[in-house]
Amino acid sequence: MMKTILTGVTAYISTGLDYLIILMVIFARVKHQDRWLVLIGDFLGTIVLVGSSLLIAFFLGFVPAPWLLGFLGLIPIYLGIKLWVQGDDDDTDAIAAKVANPKRLIGQVALITMATCGADNVGIYVPIFTTVAPNTIPLILLTFAVMVVIFWEIGYRLACLPKVSDVLEREGRYITVAVYILIGLYIMYDSGTFQHLLRL
Repeated sequence: MMKTILTGVTAYISTGLDYLIILMVIFARVKHQDRWLVLIGDFLGTIVLVGSSLLIAFFLGFVPAPWLLGFLGLIPIYLGIKLWVQGDDDDTDAIAAKVANPKRLIGQVALITMATCGADNVGIYVPIFTTVAPNTIPLILLTFAVMVVIFWEIGYRLACLPKVSDVLEREGRYITVAVYILIGLYIMYDSGTFQHLLRL
């Protein structure tokens, strides 16, 4: 059980560190009483991304040899290397402008979540969903839901602390790169991909 929770927490943190910066940008532009609308929009965007990942994982689950699915670990490794080389291209000014209207806040946050986290989240979640036992997926989904709330609260608190925000913005990319690559290597190891290749 703890291993499953840790898998969910690690996966969410790896895809959520960059998004934490975006949340801080959003909170800097919305009123205190509207912060709950941000949470609803965040949940909606996350549900779409996780649902898409589950659907893709379901179809990939028909691949007979587990070690073949381990090659999906190359996706987070690729994403980590790409982030390290190219950096993050999120336009914080454009994001801030999109959330200026409270009446459209939920929809805009959902769209921002899907647009800024889409490739990363699907690239991390699909390999995980295809390699874990099916009966552990509900616990992973529950872990994701809890992490959405935790990151929402952390994002709100950090928006009030500019110095912490600066450190996270400066160092967050390198932490994300390391976690992406480690997740990819773990997926390949846990699926027996490395072991199979060594036996060839």
